Amino acid sequence: MTASTTIGVSIPIPSPHGEFLQERRAAFGDPSAWGIPAHITLLPPTPVEVGVCEDFIAHCKHVASERDSFEVVLRGTGTFRPVSDVVYIQVAQGVSACERLESALRSGPLSRELDFYYHPHVTVAHNVPDDALDRAFEELADFHIAFTVDAFFLYELGADGVWRPKHDFRLGAAAQGE
Repeated sequence: MTASTTIGVSIPIPSPHGEFLQERRAAFGDPSAWGIPAHITLLPPTPVEVGVCEDFIAHCKHVASERDSFEVVLRGTGTFRPVSDVVYIQVAQGVSACERLESALRSGPLSRELDFYYHPHVTVAHNVPDDALDRAFEELADFHIAFTVDAFFLYELGADGVWRPKHDFRLGAAAQGE
């Protein structure tokens, strides 16, 4: 890492579903599709200094150790329009567990205010024309998967605009099995 960097924390969408959603995002014309793996955000892009980042990594380990794995169900589409031109897959189960993780992560060394209230979701179209947003909303309306969240990841934004996983944090019982 350089003297300062931009990080984010999220729950990755497991294979093959994550790749499918990333491919769909690209098909809708989203310019960020190949730079952002499909995920549920826990901490949005945040600039940090290296020393603070190291403290935050320790905080993430602590937060993960205190939480158990949980089930997430993704089902159907939603949108933030007209406030923001985003179409997403809805988190139908696991919302409160995501909210607790998000709140705990923001309570540490990277305490920060959010631009919008926290609403766990998986973005599938952003910064695209209205017709592409409409298409994403309609074409993925029947999307439905369930999976167990047993870890979350810290990502770093590269100079090339690609988000790459740098650390994974196993939740409670999952971490004990290592």
